[in-house]
Amino acid sequence: MNRIRVLIVDDSVTIRKVLRATLSRHDDIEVVGEAGDAFEAREAIKTLNPDVLTLDVEMPKMNGIEFLEKIMRLRPMPVIMVSTLTQAGAATSIEALELGAFDCVGKPDFDGVVEKVRIAAHAKVRPLRERSAEPLAHASYHCGDKVLAIGSSTGGVEALVTMLERFPANCPPTLITQHMPPTFTATFAARLDRLCAPHVAEASEGAPVKPGHIYVAPGGERHLELQGAGWHLRCRLVEAAAVNGHRPSVDVLFGSVARIAGARGVGVILTGMGRDGAQGLLQMRQAGAHTLGQDQASSTVYGMPKAAFELGAVERQLALSRLAVAALDLCSSEIRGAA
Repeated sequence: MNRIRVLIVDDSVTIRKVLRATLSRHDDIEVVGEAGDAFEAREAIKTLNPDVLTLDVEMPKMNGIEFLEKIMRLRPMPVIMVSTLTQAGAATSIEALELGAFDCVGKPDFDGVVEKVRIAAHAKVRPLRERSAEPLAHASYHCGDKVLAIGSSTGGVEALVTMLERFPANCPPTLITQHMPPTFTATFAARLDRLCAPHVAEASEGAPVKPGHIYVAPGGERHLELQGAGWHLRCRLVEAAAVNGHRPSVDVLFGSVARIAGARGVGVILTGMGRDGAQGLLQMRQAGAHTLGQDQASSTVYGMPKAAFELGAVERQLALSRLAVAALDLCSSEIRGAA
């Protein structure tokens, strides 16, 4: 069995010891080295050729974000960021995920780090992309009566930025469930709001769902649902048990859009581990909605889109670069055909 080779980069000796002990308990993982700063890490990467890197956000000499950007430009590889789950930690983690980091784990518990290392070792990693210069031209989309729902998980931050930065200011009302810790979603929504032409905010109870607005499900104890009828739609935050191990759950969002919007819905399932969203997207398609899935080649982790496709929930699979135009076409009052 080929073991997964991991390099730990953190200026804290204690954190390095904890991570080494956590990972070394598993026979399929080998910690091949440690580094206390970016310069040590650079040499260690050259010498040890690790499969996966764990990278501290806050380090001396060069912080983790600066080093990550260099890695993703010059030697793309799976990187798991290690961060405190504070507001400041959330902001830097979101930036890291946008740069192409595979995922984040929080200090000091490192919940899920072993499974994330395993999946990261087989994930698709691409060089850092250039930002799109302009959103889609206003004339390319005519606001109709459709509601767009998007679900994503691992790799979703980068995928959502890629999609939403192409959206015009008068985009269809859009609801998003992205699997994230509670402290991350408000920061992520604010980040999207700065990058995108539409208004983006964390969803709140009773918020009216209207064109030109994008609503991100808050992480934590509640699911995001669509509620209402006709043009009078609003966000509903539901306190309920986790679904597919997640709260908020993509299945819950998609299921509510199937019930409330029916054929007026458009669903998109993006990169992510597991199968959350597959059943809900099937419900949307059965209710007459159009559905899209990210294809395997462009997915960081082809888990959620694969599960949905195999279930028959996905009408069309497309590369990430084509999903924004395709989704807007389906939501437009003048559908112009496939992207």
